[in-house]
Amino acid sequence: MIACYCRVSSRGQKMDSQKAELTRWLTSQGIELTTVQWFEDIETGLTLRRPAFTQLQRAIFDGAITTVVVWKLDRLSRRQHVGITLLADWCERDVRVIVVTQQIDLRGAVGRMVASVLFGLAEIEMEYRHERQTAGIARRCQKPWGVPRTTKRHHQSPAAAGDHPASARINRARNCQCVTGQSTDSLPVSRRDNSVRLPEW
Repeated sequence: MIACYCRVSSRGQKMDSQKAELTRWLTSQGIELTTVQWFEDIETGLTLRRPAFTQLQRAIFDGAITTVVVWKLDRLSRRQHVGITLLADWCERDVRVIVVTQQIDLRGAVGRMVASVLFGLAEIEMEYRHERQTAGIARRCQKPWGVPRTTKRHHQSPAAAGDHPASARINRARNCQCVTGQSTDSLPVSRRDNSVRLPEW
């Protein structure tokens, strides 16, 4: 019997692309989908302790599964030594392993050698991703918690600032007196500002 194994690392990820590729390969090989058993896990590839993978292993040990089809080899394991040991055990049980996207049929010594390289690349990719995440967290921790905002001072008119309009006009007249030395009483009526009187407090 043929088994298709799918795995994602978190619940936020979807298996749709994996299942679509596996289904396309099965159809191209003329394999009836009803004869295929599917195993799906939501778990990290750093461990083999996964519910569906445990069921797959049990079916292989019982001799019910003779072919395992996966989307990529790192779906089985992200550790090189773990993946090689796993494939060696499956090969001893005459289990055929097919990697769809990488177009590899892992049978014989050549297949195991290629699998060793692919498992090594998968482990390097995992370590590199972990290093990038660690560096990103370190950079965020070095940033200050808050940046003070710069406040803009808007120009306020004398009235908005609390000055009485009449006071502003009297002040302008006094400034004229200081500059010209002329009293405001001697200014012509047209130049005086007698129309506005200050309130008596």
